[in-house]
Amino acid sequence: MTPVILLAAEKESAEVTDWAARIGWVVGLALFVALVYWLMREGWKWRGTLQGDLPELHTAPDDPGPAKLTLSGRYHGSTTAGQWLDRIVARGLGTRSRAELTLTDAGLDVVRPGADDFFVPADALRGARLDKGIAGKVLTEGGLLVVTWAHGERLIDSGFRSDHAAEHNEWVETLNQMINKTEGAR
Repeated sequence: MTPVILLAAEKESAEVTDWAARIGWVVGLALFVALVYWLMREGWKWRGTLQGDLPELHTAPDDPGPAKLTLSGRYHGSTTAGQWLDRIVARGLGTRSRAELTLTDAGLDVVRPGADDFFVPADALRGARLDKGIAGKVLTEGGLLVVTWAHGERLIDSGFRSDHAAEHNEWVETLNQMINKTEGAR
């Protein structure tokens, strides 16, 4: 029995003898990762350049009125309306962040710590729905609040996820009622 234990104890892994090759592979891999990251960044900047015709975003009025609804959650991004993979990155709309939404008679105020805030006037709101995804974020069915709004010549879908998903239905109902009243007044 003793010889078996000695044989098992004598096995050791081989020492690395070609340090230059190993270091070369590690440096090569690091350069490849840096190149891929740089190409992704350039693609993001190019997309922003292509969307340069997007007008400046509105800012909230000084007195928007009392809040109808508030929501705390995440902003997941904006896309061209109806094209859930066509992300809009111009004017900071491509930056994911925490978000505080406030709906008033004046419109929808989106406050994003660490990113540019924006305001959607009530007459620019076009619809609200529950969906399962927007560019780069896919959730379960109905897990995302998508607000459609007009900005310049574009229709934009913006995706939000509340910290309390049960709030989504109330937001869809209230926004769509508000939009119907606004369209009826025109």
